[in-house]
Amino acid sequence: MKKIEAIIRKSKFDEVKEALHQIEINFFSYWDVTGVGNEKQGHVYRGVSYSTTDIQRRFLSIVVSEPFLERTVDAILKSAFTGSVGDGKIFISNIEETYRIRTRERGANSLK
Repeated sequence: MKKIEAIIRKSKFDEVKEALHQIEINFFSYWDVTGVGNEKQGHVYRGVSYSTTDIQRRFLSIVVSEPFLERTVDAILKSAFTGSVGDGKIFISNIEETYRIRTRERGANSLK
């Protein structure tokens, strides 16, 4: 099993969520995060300069079995893409075991 962590633009969240639902990834966690990125210049709006070094993003955490790994990553890559700096990052790590508390199922069965 793998854990996929993705940091994406908040504006792309609905598209990413729909893409995940289309490939039958119906359970994942997400939260709003703030980070520092590569963009160093500020923006001026109505004569006021705003720093863009602190970037608002959405963080997704998804645990999948091996057969779902590539299609999940592909769905995120396609739906989160704008082609501009700040599209985000995807991180993949190993998960040793999972349990469903209600039924005590473990492993890939606990993810269904």
